[in-house]
Amino acid sequence: MSTAITFSEYGGPEVLSVSQIPAPEPGPGQVRIRVRAAAVNPIDLRIRAGIMGGAFPVTFPHVPGWDVAGVVDKAGEGAGFAVGDEVFGVASVGGYSEYALLQTPFAKPKGLSFETAAGMITVGEAAYRALKHLGAEAGQTLLIHGAGGSVGAIAVQLEVARGVTVIGTVAEQDTERISALGATAVRYGEGWAGRVKAAAPAGVNFVFDASGAGVLGESVSLVGDAAKVITIADPSFAEHGVRFTGMDPKDRFPQALPQLADLIAAGKLDVPVRRAYPLAEAAQAHADIEAGRNQGKVVLLP
Repeated sequence: MSTAITFSEYGGPEVLSVSQIPAPEPGPGQVRIRVRAAAVNPIDLRIRAGIMGGAFPVTFPHVPGWDVAGVVDKAGEGAGFAVGDEVFGVASVGGYSEYALLQTPFAKPKGLSFETAAGMITVGEAAYRALKHLGAEAGQTLLIHGAGGSVGAIAVQLEVARGVTVIGTVAEQDTERISALGATAVRYGEGWAGRVKAAAPAGVNFVFDASGAGVLGESVSLVGDAAKVITIADPSFAEHGVRFTGMDPKDRFPQALPQLADLIAAGKLDVPVRRAYPLAEAAQAHADIEAGRNQGKVVLLP
């Protein structure tokens, strides 16, 4: 059996409960891991609340969570990993659990903690994918909305390292942190476009919206071409002619994860985990995130 967090109806954090479920068995090419850390992502909260039913339907009881890191406990035929290997990846069966299955595991670098390995998966892939779609080059200017968030901060670091000039809209308390990563930080909110123009008098070439803060219309006006704007967070993308990336699994780029893991292990990319909770306190973790008490990545420790 496996200790897991489940919910049997949509609702608030209180619908999450500790359950005992059968430990999953790995099929061909899969591994079962003893989970050492599972990330809590904003999408988990939206799925639990029932507001993502169209895109992510669930069968009750449902084990939430995708991003996990741990130690291989059992390997299916042709899995490519052996018992005892330290791996990370996206769980085929819900990640808020003592055991999880991985269809595509990646080797965890020795210098990478389990907590960070789990915490970087969704946010790291999202940042890498959006930037790949945009294709900004060294010497060009990229505006990142929500640069203070986990996805935005990774995107800042990746593009600065490539020689792209980065401007990031941030909350006042994030200005110093994002500036230290090499971006020009400007305050988000009313009047942001004017502040961006002042920070980039030669203009902006591309915009990456990781905020979902209703900034797409002005962003398109800023760059003059909807094809140069991409969002991972704003459902109004179609009315602005902007590309939304991430909903289609075929659009994702998990191949980037080993590269990102190596960068973190080498100290060239910072993805801090802000807080860790015991698995049994998953409901509290959700409640704290919804109340704004957690900034940055949050993980559960089975």
